[in-house]
Amino acid sequence: MTTTRLDATALLGQAGELARLLADTVAGGASVGFLAPLDRAEALAWWEGRAAGVAAGHLAVWAALDGDRVTGTVTLAFPDKPNSRHRAELVKLMVHRDARGQGLGRRLLATAEEAAAAAGVTLLHLDTETDSPAEHLYRTAGWTRAGIIPDYAADPAGVLRPTTVYYKHLAAR
Repeated sequence: MTTTRLDATALLGQAGELARLLADTVAGGASVGFLAPLDRAEALAWWEGRAAGVAAGHLAVWAALDGDRVTGTVTLAFPDKPNSRHRAELVKLMVHRDARGQGLGRRLLATAEEAAAAAGVTLLHLDTETDSPAEHLYRTAGWTRAGIIPDYAADPAGVLRPTTVYYKHLAAR
């Protein structure tokens, strides 16, 4: 399995596989911004819509590949305001249900953290559904819980759930 950063062209080339991963993630109950059932065309359009942000440098997307199959992904979103260029948001860390439990989520997280530090980012933040399996990953990877926001987002079934906000300071390089 390899992990590679996708430029806009590569993202568009992998959009079908990324859409399959997104649909699997939502079908598995992960709260990543979509309601179930997630239509393949909607998932594909969402990923294709990320290409402009990647091309502009506002997003950095990595894909874990097992042959031609995307088994995981992680994205960093970089703010465009002058007072926030030291930070980035970790978004859409997803691992296909068939690939879970093998350390892939931790490897993708480490890849994003290392790339962020190399780009001069000293603070990362994220939000995740409270009491979700992802919380264990972030806590054991050294992220700090900042707090919980009640009824923040609907889970794939449409039920409002709280979200927990995390942050992590990175060493300057």
